Amino acid sequence: MTGSLAGMALILPQVEGLPHVVEPTIVWVAVAYFVVVTAIGAWATRQTRTAGDFFAAGKGIGLVALTLSVMSATLSGFAFIGGPGLVYSIGLGAMFIILPAALTNAMGAWVLAKRLRLMAEIRRTLTLPDVIGARYRSPLAQGLAGVSILIAVIGYMATNILALGLVIDAVFGIGLAWGIWLGMGITMAYAVGGGIVAGIYTDVFQGSLMAVASVLVFLFTLQAGGGLGGISTTILQGDPGFLGPWGHLTPIAALSFFFVFGMGSLGQPHVVHKFFMLRDPLKLRWYPLLTTTALIVSMLLYFGVGVAVKSLELQGELAPLANPDDATPLFLLGYTPLILAALVFSGVAAAIMSTVNSFMNIGAAAMMHDIPVSLGRRVGNELLWGRICTVIISVAAALLAQHSGMLVALLGVFGWGLFASTLVPAVAIGMNWEGATRAGAVASIGTGLGITLVFETFAFFGFYSFPVGVTVSGLSLVLSILVFFAVSHLTRDTADSTLDPDIRVVMKA
Repeated sequence: MTGSLAGMALILPQVEGLPHVVEPTIVWVAVAYFVVVTAIGAWATRQTRTAGDFFAAGKGIGLVALTLSVMSATLSGFAFIGGPGLVYSIGLGAMFIILPAALTNAMGAWVLAKRLRLMAEIRRTLTLPDVIGARYRSPLAQGLAGVSILIAVIGYMATNILALGLVIDAVFGIGLAWGIWLGMGITMAYAVGGGIVAGIYTDVFQGSLMAVASVLVFLFTLQAGGGLGGISTTILQGDPGFLGPWGHLTPIAALSFFFVFGMGSLGQPHVVHKFFMLRDPLKLRWYPLLTTTALIVSMLLYFGVGVAVKSLELQGELAPLANPDDATPLFLLGYTPLILAALVFSGVAAAIMSTVNSFMNIGAAAMMHDIPVSLGRRVGNELLWGRICTVIISVAAALLAQHSGMLVALLGVFGWGLFASTLVPAVAIGMNWEGATRAGAVASIGTGLGITLVFETFAFFGFYSFPVGVTVSGLSLVLSILVFFAVSHLTRDTADSTLDPDIRVVMKA
């Protein structure tokens, strides 16, 4: 397991491309999907009148909508294309990416959601860097967090837009470049007008359909493989290590996945940012149950297709896959009704678009709000400039996506680790520990930013390799947490002076 795998696992699908699945039924279902998404965007534009609406949905999102939106933003296209390919490649070890879901959802609700929602009331915070700036009374910490988010967003958006272009090209057969710009154009059309409101309700639409599709596909995987018993028997006879507790991973690699995706999820701004939007914080007690249930349902396809395709290969019904990302397309076209295949392919595109929308929103906020505020400046008419910055970021990411080789891959590996190492200590820990200091926050953000950028770049170009199972994402997260505690301890005499009374009340809520 290379040092960048935890980051690369989220770049879906990989740049080799997908097999073309151009069929009239699939094309028309995809067109219908895009029409619905456009209609949601038009409606959301009419609801978006202020910067608070654009970036935080006017703090009026219900718990069910929040749950489906978090599920969609968390999974993106990974659960349906790259995830099954990963299961097919490394066995049950791939499940350590999703096993932390219940833990993360509970921690998110108990240590972050309520406090972030209250911060939105007392300080009118719109972004996570806003929270960092207010918590530590530090424009520098807010600015560093904004820069980190902007770098990670550009990389993540480029890889997701490339993935979107590949899916659209596979469905419509129009070529990768046209696929990139068609997907970008549709996403930007509703994101610029409707902001995060459009993203939330697009998530609700596609998340609901994909949950249903995931259950149906799972039933077809059982049928194709002779049930879980038949699948297990076949795999145990041909590749017994596949179903071992670690799959084809080493124990340290599997546990590293669990740690990075468990703790690191608390620093993913496109997910955590949605806590600002909840209408009734008292309903958060149901959030862990609802979100974990939604993720389990949606991950049935992730698990089912991966093991079923492996079983079919061992039975000789399918040839070994040259590209693991072909697992889902080949299974859908060969073993499910065409209408279900159409729903999944269209849903993958919609899921990626929803994630891109979230990245657009937090990236625009970093560019228009967080970085200027850290420099002592505020832009006028934040709604207008939020829309302008959304266009700038979107076009830049689409241009990068057209260079679908080394540059995009390099940018993509930064995302997860950079978000986690720069935001988890300062936000998830800092909002629950009164002993955290301004110097600790600045040092941890700087450590996460520096280590992730330097070591991911070195690893990508082969200048070094970590021991098997050690990832840059895990290393940067651990070191940034240690630095956060160490520097806060050394500067503990300043803790009280960097914590305002109203913030202290929020932290005790």
